[in-house]
Amino acid sequence: MQPVSQHTRLIKEIAQRLGFSYCGIAKAMPLEEDARRLEKWLHQGMHGKMKYMENHFDLRIDPTRLVPGAQSVITMLMNYFPDERQSPTTPKIAAYAWGKDYHSVIKTKLHELLAELQEKIGAITGRGFVDSAPVLERSWALRSGLGWVGKNGNLITKKNGSYFFIATLITDLILDYDDPFAKDYCGSCTRCIDACPTDAILPDKTIAANRCISYYTIELKDQLLPAEAQGKMDGWMFGCDTCQTVCPWNRFSTSSREPAFAPLPEILNLSTQEWMTMTEENFKKIFKDSPLMRPGYKGIMRNLQFLRASD
Repeated sequence: MQPVSQHTRLIKEIAQRLGFSYCGIAKAMPLEEDARRLEKWLHQGMHGKMKYMENHFDLRIDPTRLVPGAQSVITMLMNYFPDERQSPTTPKIAAYAWGKDYHSVIKTKLHELLAELQEKIGAITGRGFVDSAPVLERSWALRSGLGWVGKNGNLITKKNGSYFFIATLITDLILDYDDPFAKDYCGSCTRCIDACPTDAILPDKTIAANRCISYYTIELKDQLLPAEAQGKMDGWMFGCDTCQTVCPWNRFSTSSREPAFAPLPEILNLSTQEWMTMTEENFKKIFKDSPLMRPGYKGIMRNLQFLRASD
């Protein structure tokens, strides 16, 4: 077996051992078409007050700007679909946030992957990214043959739906490349568009992020949520899974086997009243390793008060 094929197989073996469900590889190159689409989306103001999305535009569209000499973009998916369900009396929280913050969990695994590759292959350069860096991860997942981008903006796999975190490793290692995912299996289905509580999913596969409940409850830092969201939050305190819940492809979702994503009991069981009376000290103690620290105690209390006012 040639070194390129050996290295490719090694990467996919390590990724599987680290708990990634899928691993695909694409040749590193500028994403010209994606660049034009992103530029138009930003120009239309659909990112709302997420000004960070305007930064580092050149880095987002060209992996060689992130890793000089980049040859390959490795994309991996990690399942977070939970076994459990929230109590009907607790405010709704998107399933990705039920356990430990995925950034720290997956970054650790990416460091392990790169370290093992350097040990077994030699002096290679690479950088791992999880969601918080200027990488068009869904575009790379599609180019790596892992799935298609649905009408709801999520990457969807044909075998297991969309409850996955996307991790990216850009490296200067030349590898065998997977064929891009060629087909869109959403077809004429509009369930996500019809079900979105705030009409944030547009018919042309555009997501108006500035109208998304996840944007309101996590990204928006204003002291008050906008009046146009009144009565449309559908009980969501943090994030929103509506467009995934109604997606027919998620009937194939299987439970995550990553212990770090096991749900905190409080997320499954606390009533609205128990959330409202929680002290900031207890909040920080219980959720210190949770994505709920993103909006923080004040943001969560703001969201709860808005939900209560909408009742």
